[in-house]
This record gives sequence, structure tokens and C-alpha cells, in this order.
Amino acid sequence: MPKKKKIVVKIGSSLLANDENLTLRYAFINGLLSDLAALKKEGHDVILTSSGSVALGLNMVGKRPEDAGILDKQAAAACGQPLLMNAYRQIASEHNMDVAQMLVTVDDMEDRRRFLNIKNTMLRLFENDILPIINENDSVATRDLRVGDNDRLSAKVAQMVDADLLVILTSVEGLYDRDPSEPNAKFIAEINDVSEHLESTTAISALGSGGMLTKMQAANMAQNAGVETIIAEGIIERPISSVLENERRFTRCLVTGKTASPLMVWLSNRLQVSGTLVVPNAVAAALVAGDCGVGRHDVISIQGDFTKGDVLHVYDEEGAEVARGLTNFSSEETMLMARHLDMNVEDLIGYKTKSDVIGIENLLVLEENHLPLDAPEDDLKLVIPA
Repeated sequence: MPKKKKIVVKIGSSLLANDENLTLRYAFINGLLSDLAALKKEGHDVILTSSGSVALGLNMVGKRPEDAGILDKQAAAACGQPLLMNAYRQIASEHNMDVAQMLVTVDDMEDRRRFLNIKNTMLRLFENDILPIINENDSVATRDLRVGDNDRLSAKVAQMVDADLLVILTSVEGLYDRDPSEPNAKFIAEINDVSEHLESTTAISALGSGGMLTKMQAANMAQNAGVETIIAEGIIERPISSVLENERRFTRCLVTGKTASPLMVWLSNRLQVSGTLVVPNAVAAALVAGDCGVGRHDVISIQGDFTKGDVLHVYDEEGAEVARGLTNFSSEETMLMARHLDMNVEDLIGYKTKSDVIGIENLLVLEENHLPLDAPEDDLKLVIPA
């Protein structure tokens, strides 16, 4: 028997729903669940991250993908999710497999306590030989509070459960150095540095919210968590095991470098920016050198409406992201402390503390293998006067 592995499988809307009539592709689901059942019988723990609820519900709200607004998509998700789970449940039962549904939002994945609660639930499902099926809760997600693509969600899940492998199934065989429809496009079988391939990943399918770009971002997140990623075509027969047994070609994204602690991995893999700080270049250099955290006197500007315990992204004066860390204060408290350096902290915020805005023990310096996030261009909360 092969070594037992934790495997996270991600499938997108374009594999689950017919492009024209937006109905379920039952043959694909049957082939997928048959293969997952076989992997479970071999002793592997498997998680399925599934899109599809919005695409399957659009007919019920009278919309096409290209015409649907955010409210239409929320309503479509509420209609489509029961259809999707009913299909999974019925077909899984034919393969003697139990399934469980878990709907999550970006807040669930970015909040440390909720993140760990979800992890514990999935581990208990493993103990009971149940297949977790995870999707973003699109019926309540908004434009500002959504994971945005299930590729990166699947990478967060892989990080969460310390997976050995993330398999992303898509409509093409893997990554090419340009649009695969172009002449002389070359297939890329193995990737060490994801950032080298971002320029060739701009296409997005009609039904999906991501594209090859988000798959590369997911692969980078997985790499930083010590998880290997495979990107392969979602064929009907044995879509996963045929890849694991090297029976067809695919793109493999290798794990690079030493994996950090679980807390630091969680800090590094963000789905959205909760808040930002801009610090002087000299302070940014000290952060990179590991000499200090971020004190209130280091703050040039603040963005975002954050609370204590949120992850802040720290930028230098040129706009380059240098670090991420857990804040000890809310945005309002940070604003008060940074604008009134001549006043006692206790008088400003109402309680005693000697903490930095971000302590050095809760600060992650970004390395070359982390893809930086651009600072938001709006919602400027504070610029500290010189």
C-alpha cells in the first residue's frame, strides 16, 4: 500500500457545469467521485474544494454569466448550492462514500480562531471516513469580502490540514509559457519559481472567477506551506489517480525552501488585505534584518478598518511590501498613538500596554518566494503629519 497522504483536490465551475445550458456534468462528477473513493480505500485522506454553485443557479435567476451582477450571483449561489450538494451526495452514495458540506467566507480563513475551528472539523471528518466538500459561501459573500477564487481557497485548505499534495483540475493540461492556442506555445512540466510565470497567466474562463494566474498564486501559497501542487486537465476517467501514477502530463509546482512554523505560514498566505502600514525605508530595512517590530513612532500612514489580531501588511515608502504581522491594536488606537507621540499611550487608549503596533515575535518578513500583495489604492485612513 502506498504511503498515506492528505490530498486536497480543487475543481472549478467550467468542469462541473455545461457552458451552454449551465447544467451539471454528471459524467465528470461520477468519474471524479469514483476516483476519490478509490483513493480513500487506499488509505488517503481527501478533501474536495468545489466551485459551481453560482453557475448552476444562474438559470433559476434568469441570468447568464456575462450579465450577472453581485446580487444575481449571490442569489444564484443560494439556488445552485443545494443542486450541487445533492448531486455529490447521490453519486457518492453509489460509491459507498459519505460526504459533508462546509461553506466558508474569507473572514473564516483570515481569522485565526475560526481557521483552527475549521481545521478541527475537517480532521474529525477524516476520523469518520467522510469526504469534506468545501466551497466559498457565495450567497453571503460580497465584492469586498470574498475569497475571489477557489484556487487560493484550496491552497489555504491545504495549508490548514498540512496536506501533502494539492491537485487543481482545470480545462487544460497544465501551464504553458503563453496562451496554449498560440503557435509554438511550450508546455511547462515543472516549476520552481512561480513568479517567473505570472505574465503568461492572464486568461479567465467564462464561468470561473479565477484563471491560470490564480492557480499560480495558489501554487505559491502551497509552496510556502510545504505542499506540492499539481495542475492538470480534469478528464472524466480517473482524473486524480492517473496523475499520481504519471499516466499523463501535468504541471508540477515543487516545494522550495524550508517551511516556516504554522503561525508564520498562516501569516504569509493571505486572501485579502485587512489593513496596511507604511513605514520609513530605514525602519523597513530594520524589519527585514530582524532587528525590530513596528512601533507607533514608525507609522507614516494607515489604511483599512482593522481590529486587534488582524494581519497587517507593511510597506516601505516606495510601496514595496516588506512584512506581514499581527497587530496589537485596532486602526483607531493605532491612529491615536501615531498622531500623538508626545502623549502617554495609556491616556490615549485607556489601558496600560508596552506593546509595539506589531511585535517582532508576530512579524513575518517576506522573502523572494512570497508573492507580494499590492497596497489598496483607496480607503486611506490616516496620513501622519511630518
